[in-house]
Amino acid sequence: MTRYLPRLRTFAALGPMNGLRVLRYRVALRLGVHPVQRIAAAVPAGDFFAPPTAPEVMAPVPAQWDTDAWLFGAHRVPLGADPPAWTADPLDEAPARPPEELPPWWRIGDFAGNDIKRVWELSRFDWAMTFAQRARNGDAAALRRLNDWIGDWAHHNPPYRGPNWKCAQEASIRLLHLSAAALILGRERDLSDTLHGLVDAHVKRIVPTLSYAWAQDNNHATSEAAALFVAGAWLAMAGRPEGEALARQGRRLLERHVARLFAADGSFSQYSLNYHRLALDTLSLAEVWRRRAGLPPFGSLFRSRAAAAARWLRAMVDPASGDAPNLGANDGANLLPLTDAPYRDHRPAVQLACRLFCDGRAYPPGPWDDGPVWLGLDRESPLPVLPPLPATTVFDEGGYAVLRHGSTMAILRYPRFCFRPSQADALHVDLWADGHNLLRDDGSYSYNTEARWLDYFGGVRSHNTIEFDDEPQMPRLSRFLLGDWLATAERERTTAQGAQGFRASYRHRKGWLHDREVRLGARLQVIDRIGGFKRKATLRWRLKPGPWRLEGTRVSNGRHSLAVSATVPIDSIRLTTGHESRHYLEITALPVLEVTVAQAGTITSEYGLAA
Repeated sequence: MTRYLPRLRTFAALGPMNGLRVLRYRVALRLGVHPVQRIAAAVPAGDFFAPPTAPEVMAPVPAQWDTDAWLFGAHRVPLGADPPAWTADPLDEAPARPPEELPPWWRIGDFAGNDIKRVWELSRFDWAMTFAQRARNGDAAALRRLNDWIGDWAHHNPPYRGPNWKCAQEASIRLLHLSAAALILGRERDLSDTLHGLVDAHVKRIVPTLSYAWAQDNNHATSEAAALFVAGAWLAMAGRPEGEALARQGRRLLERHVARLFAADGSFSQYSLNYHRLALDTLSLAEVWRRRAGLPPFGSLFRSRAAAAARWLRAMVDPASGDAPNLGANDGANLLPLTDAPYRDHRPAVQLACRLFCDGRAYPPGPWDDGPVWLGLDRESPLPVLPPLPATTVFDEGGYAVLRHGSTMAILRYPRFCFRPSQADALHVDLWADGHNLLRDDGSYSYNTEARWLDYFGGVRSHNTIEFDDEPQMPRLSRFLLGDWLATAERERTTAQGAQGFRASYRHRKGWLHDREVRLGARLQVIDRIGGFKRKATLRWRLKPGPWRLEGTRVSNGRHSLAVSATVPIDSIRLTTGHESRHYLEITALPVLEVTVAQAGTITSEYGLAA
């Protein structure tokens, strides 16, 4: 019975209703009686988008999707004259299956073969926005390419067969990208029968499985609700009779999910910076469509949560580079790549959301304003730049403390789980200075890979924290589920020696105690008070790649140094090699300092910005 207790406790934390929603969905699919298995749709032949009539946009046209695609923001795939093979893995040479051989989507296993996200990536229709941008600025060939690619996709992905219909969130992202293309072209009121058929096919796929999306308590719910709202607003603007009711349904669901999944301080349910950006961009696009369609404002709770979510992301982003900590899962999602900004540059998303929800700019005018311009927002908007961020910002409902000193930023992640965590990162610390990530988080690598990589990237060993007795902080119950969620015992702001600080602690069911205080001033100081373990405690610091050398209890790369001391004997200290995934499906090496002690006590680490 003991081995089932973590599962029972976790099931209770997830919420019995969510468990029942998932169970009902899976059983109905297995028995062949789910309503989604009875839907049918057809996409008529013809052009999807007409030539733009609006004037050119005074913003650069992205270079992406010309001769190359950059999948997940990192993996180059050359493009030919013909459309891609939509049902094949673009990172593999296996051929695509002809449309007549595609099975119904519910007969395709969740994790059969390679990572299905590799197949989905090209079918998210990011390229539709880029082709629309080129067409808007006078490139007639880009419009032909846009219509040809959509038509080819519709032919090779008949509703509802093959991997690209398997996930309603993927259908939602595709629909949102089509809607963004319509905005860019200025053709939102001109909905052809062909495009209407494609939109209708996607709406029919999304609606029957909304309960399953709700049960996930994540961006599935926000994406699908936003897609219905946007589709409804679009159809209503084009004079289609079903539009108003669909927009009302989408609005109701979106407001409900935002109220549940975003905390008052802006923290998102997935505890992931990448998924936070995805969800925030989703809200931004819904707001752009609401304004374009002249619909009533979203409710006050929606607006306050969206503004808080924008402030949360702004607080996490390094303004010099636009990069941000690799906190939580990172699956390569980027909903609105309307510029050539690198995948890890979050400034376009922050600027757009702050303009829409915070009545201000996160940054002075710059390239990050090009995306809002493509969506119809005025570049010369008189909105002021928001006030500077404070020295200490705490997002307690999500479990984040952000400390700033000049151009240096430190983030402490502490466990405050109202929703399921995806990574065992309790009391992890990230350090940034002058646009450089000096102490780093790991990412995800892949959702369909060997167990050792799932355990590594989602586990304690890939974070800047302490591992006790070679055991996980939280046991892995399944691919996406950790059990026995940790809880913070104490937390407080601190000050010492002119430095701003924050302290948090947890006590594990096995008796382990980890109390960590982070102080940031001219240097970073981390004080770990530990106890309750049986054999050993291992502290890890994951360093920025470079020529680090270990000398005694100090490592240095010639410019920066990290020194460790303890009130108890240090059993071992070594400089070893770990791994990180800055982009999905990417693994790179990085140096890791490992410090091991066998007794309860205090370990102090000091990171200096000069050797």
